[in-house]
Amino acid sequence: MRITGGRAARRILKAPKGFAIRPTPDLVKQAVFNSLGPRVVGARVLELFGGSGALSLESLSRGAAAALCVEKSPRHAAFIQQNAAALPGVRLRVRTQDVFAALAQLAANGESFDLILADPPYGEKNVGRRSTSDAQQLLDDENLPRLLAPGGRFVLGHAKRDTLEIAGPWREVKSLKHGDSVMRFLERPEGTPPA
Repeated sequence: MRITGGRAARRILKAPKGFAIRPTPDLVKQAVFNSLGPRVVGARVLELFGGSGALSLESLSRGAAAALCVEKSPRHAAFIQQNAAALPGVRLRVRTQDVFAALAQLAANGESFDLILADPPYGEKNVGRRSTSDAQQLLDDENLPRLLAPGGRFVLGHAKRDTLEIAGPWREVKSLKHGDSVMRFLERPEGTPPA
Protein backbone atom coordinates (compact mmCIF):
# COMPACT_ATOMS: atom_id res chain seq x y z
CA MET A 1 0.00 0.00 0.00
CA ARG A 2 1.39 3.38 -0.99
CA ILE A 3 0.54 7.01 -1.64
CA THR A 4 -0.40 7.28 -5.32
CA GLY A 5 0.01 10.99 -6.07
CA GLY A 6 1.31 14.38 -4.97
CA ARG A 7 4.51 15.31 -3.21
CA ALA A 8 4.75 12.00 -1.29
CA ALA A 9 3.85 9.78 -4.28
CA ARG A 10 5.13 6.20 -4.06
CA ARG A 11 5.75 6.45 -0.30
CA ILE A 12 4.98 3.07 1.27
CA LEU A 13 2.45 3.13 4.13
CA LYS A 14 2.51 0.72 7.05
CA ALA A 15 -0.65 -1.14 8.04
CA PRO A 16 -1.38 -3.59 10.85
CA LYS A 17 -1.04 -7.23 9.82
CA GLY A 18 -4.09 -9.49 9.72
CA PHE A 19 -7.68 -9.01 8.68
CA ALA A 20 -8.60 -6.29 11.17
CA ILE A 21 -8.40 -3.63 8.45
CA ARG A 22 -9.06 -3.67 4.72
CA PRO A 23 -7.00 -0.85 3.18
CA THR A 24 -8.51 0.94 0.20
CA PRO A 25 -6.67 -0.55 -2.81
CA ASP A 26 -4.18 1.77 -4.52
CA LEU A 27 -6.07 1.65 -7.84
CA VAL A 28 -9.33 2.63 -6.15
CA LYS A 29 -7.60 5.37 -4.15
CA GLN A 30 -5.96 6.76 -7.30
CA ALA A 31 -9.30 6.76 -9.17
CA VAL A 32 -11.03 8.56 -6.29
CA PHE A 33 -8.39 11.28 -6.04
CA ASN A 34 -8.15 11.70 -9.79
CA SER A 35 -11.93 12.24 -9.79
CA LEU A 36 -11.70 14.77 -6.96
CA GLY A 37 -8.90 16.61 -8.79
CA PRO A 38 -8.35 20.19 -7.60
CA ARG A 39 -11.04 19.87 -4.89
CA VAL A 40 -8.33 18.34 -2.68
CA VAL A 41 -6.00 21.35 -2.83
CA GLY A 42 -6.42 23.47 0.30
CA ALA A 43 -9.25 21.23 1.58
CA ARG A 44 -10.04 20.47 5.21
CA VAL A 45 -10.40 16.67 5.24
CA LEU A 46 -12.17 14.30 7.62
CA GLU A 47 -11.39 10.58 7.27
CA LEU A 48 -13.68 8.15 9.09
CA PHE A 49 -12.73 4.53 9.92
CA GLY A 50 -9.10 5.55 9.33
CA GLY A 51 -7.41 2.14 9.45
CA SER A 52 -3.93 3.07 8.20
CA GLY A 53 -4.77 6.71 7.48
CA ALA A 54 -4.17 6.15 3.76
CA LEU A 55 -6.98 8.45 2.57
CA SER A 56 -5.93 11.31 4.88
CA LEU A 57 -2.28 10.98 3.91
CA GLU A 58 -3.16 10.78 0.21
CA SER A 59 -5.16 14.01 0.62
CA LEU A 60 -2.29 15.77 2.36
CA SER A 61 0.20 14.58 -0.27
CA ARG A 62 -2.06 16.06 -2.95
CA GLY A 63 -2.29 19.47 -1.29
CA ALA A 64 -5.03 19.32 1.36
CA ALA A 65 -4.55 21.97 4.08
CA ALA A 66 -5.23 19.67 7.04
CA ALA A 67 -6.81 16.33 7.88
CA LEU A 68 -8.50 14.75 10.86
CA CYS A 69 -8.51 10.96 10.94
CA VAL A 70 -10.93 9.09 13.23
CA GLU A 71 -10.01 5.51 14.14
CA LYS A 72 -11.41 3.52 17.07
CA SER A 73 -8.50 1.10 17.54
CA PRO A 74 -5.53 2.51 19.51
CA ARG A 75 -3.27 0.02 17.69
CA HIS A 76 -4.40 1.23 14.27
CA ALA A 77 -4.21 4.87 15.40
CA ALA A 78 -0.54 4.27 16.30
CA PHE A 79 0.11 3.09 12.72
CA ILE A 80 -1.56 6.25 11.39
CA GLN A 81 0.74 8.37 13.58
CA GLN A 82 3.79 6.42 12.32
CA ASN A 83 2.74 6.93 8.70
CA ALA A 84 2.18 10.66 9.31
CA ALA A 85 5.58 11.01 11.00
CA ALA A 86 7.23 9.82 7.76
CA LEU A 87 5.71 12.83 5.93
CA PRO A 88 7.22 15.96 7.49
CA GLY A 89 5.13 19.09 7.54
CA VAL A 90 1.69 17.46 7.17
CA ARG A 91 -1.15 18.68 9.37
CA LEU A 92 -2.81 15.44 10.48
CA ARG A 93 -4.72 15.00 13.72
CA VAL A 94 -5.69 11.50 14.82
CA ARG A 95 -8.72 10.99 17.04
CA THR A 96 -8.90 7.56 18.70
CA GLN A 97 -12.64 7.22 19.15
CA ASP A 98 -15.79 5.55 17.88
CA VAL A 99 -16.74 7.26 14.61
CA PHE A 100 -20.36 7.96 15.54
CA ALA A 101 -19.43 9.47 18.92
CA ALA A 102 -16.82 11.62 17.15
CA LEU A 103 -19.38 12.83 14.58
CA ALA A 104 -21.71 14.02 17.34
CA GLN A 105 -18.90 15.86 19.14
CA LEU A 106 -17.48 17.44 15.97
CA ALA A 107 -20.95 18.66 14.95
CA ALA A 108 -21.58 20.06 18.45
CA ASN A 109 -18.27 21.97 18.16
CA GLY A 110 -19.31 23.47 14.80
CA GLU A 111 -16.49 21.80 12.82
CA SER A 112 -16.65 21.89 9.03
CA PHE A 113 -14.83 19.91 6.31
CA ASP A 114 -14.55 20.27 2.55
CA LEU A 115 -13.99 16.53 2.03
CA ILE A 116 -15.28 13.67 4.14
CA LEU A 117 -13.79 10.29 3.18
CA ALA A 118 -14.96 6.94 4.54
CA ASP A 119 -14.23 3.37 3.46
CA PRO A 120 -15.62 1.46 6.47
CA PRO A 121 -15.65 -2.31 7.06
CA TYR A 122 -17.82 -3.96 4.44
CA GLY A 123 -21.40 -4.95 5.24
CA GLU A 124 -23.20 -8.19 4.46
CA LYS A 125 -25.39 -8.91 1.46
CA ASN A 126 -28.82 -7.49 2.26
CA VAL A 127 -31.28 -8.64 -0.39
CA GLY A 128 -34.85 -7.93 0.72
CA ARG A 129 -33.88 -5.97 3.83
CA ARG A 130 -32.37 -2.61 4.68
CA SER A 131 -28.61 -2.55 5.17
CA THR A 132 -27.25 -2.37 8.71
CA SER A 133 -23.66 -1.76 7.58
CA ASP A 134 -21.40 1.04 8.83
CA ALA A 135 -21.78 2.66 5.38
CA GLN A 136 -25.58 2.81 5.74
CA GLN A 137 -25.26 4.07 9.31
CA LEU A 138 -23.07 6.92 8.04
CA LEU A 139 -25.69 7.85 5.45
CA ASP A 140 -28.35 7.82 8.19
CA ASP A 141 -26.31 9.78 10.75
CA GLU A 142 -27.88 13.17 11.41
CA ASN A 143 -24.55 14.78 12.40
CA LEU A 144 -22.58 13.94 9.26
CA PRO A 145 -24.33 16.40 6.87
CA ARG A 146 -23.74 19.19 9.40
CA LEU A 147 -19.98 18.62 9.06
CA LEU A 148 -19.82 18.99 5.27
CA ALA A 149 -19.03 22.53 4.15
CA PRO A 150 -21.15 24.06 1.36
CA GLY A 151 -19.94 22.68 -1.98
CA GLY A 152 -18.08 19.86 -0.22
CA ARG A 153 -17.99 16.16 -1.12
CA PHE A 154 -18.59 13.03 0.92
CA VAL A 155 -16.89 9.97 -0.61
CA LEU A 156 -18.22 6.67 0.77
CA GLY A 157 -16.89 3.21 0.02
CA HIS A 158 -18.90 0.01 0.40
CA ALA A 159 -19.22 -3.51 -1.01
CA LYS A 160 -21.32 -4.06 -4.15
CA ARG A 161 -23.31 -6.70 -2.27
CA ASP A 162 -24.32 -4.09 0.33
CA THR A 163 -27.29 -2.24 -1.19
CA LEU A 164 -27.45 1.21 0.38
CA GLU A 165 -30.43 3.53 0.68
CA ILE A 166 -29.35 7.07 -0.21
CA ALA A 167 -31.89 9.66 0.85
CA GLY A 168 -31.99 13.36 1.73
CA PRO A 169 -29.99 15.32 2.50
CA TRP A 170 -27.58 13.36 0.27
CA ARG A 171 -27.47 13.45 -3.51
CA GLU A 172 -25.16 11.13 -5.44
CA VAL A 173 -23.10 12.87 -8.11
CA LYS A 174 -20.85 9.99 -9.20
CA SER A 175 -19.86 6.41 -8.41
CA LEU A 176 -16.78 4.35 -9.22
CA LYS A 177 -16.79 0.55 -9.26
CA HIS A 178 -13.71 -1.65 -8.90
CA GLY A 179 -13.95 -5.37 -8.12
CA ASP A 180 -16.22 -5.72 -5.08
CA SER A 181 -15.81 -2.02 -4.17
CA VAL A 182 -18.10 0.91 -4.92
CA MET A 183 -17.03 4.47 -4.12
CA ARG A 184 -19.94 6.93 -4.06
CA PHE A 185 -19.44 10.68 -4.36
CA LEU A 186 -22.19 12.51 -2.50
CA GLU A 187 -23.07 16.12 -1.87
CA ARG A 188 -25.61 18.08 0.06
CA PRO A 189 -27.38 20.17 -2.59
CA GLU A 190 -27.08 23.94 -2.14
CA GLY A 191 -29.86 25.34 -0.03
CA THR A 192 -30.42 21.99 1.70
CA PRO A 193 -30.18 22.64 5.43
CA PRO A 194 -27.83 20.31 7.28
CA ALA A 195 -29.92 17.63 9.01
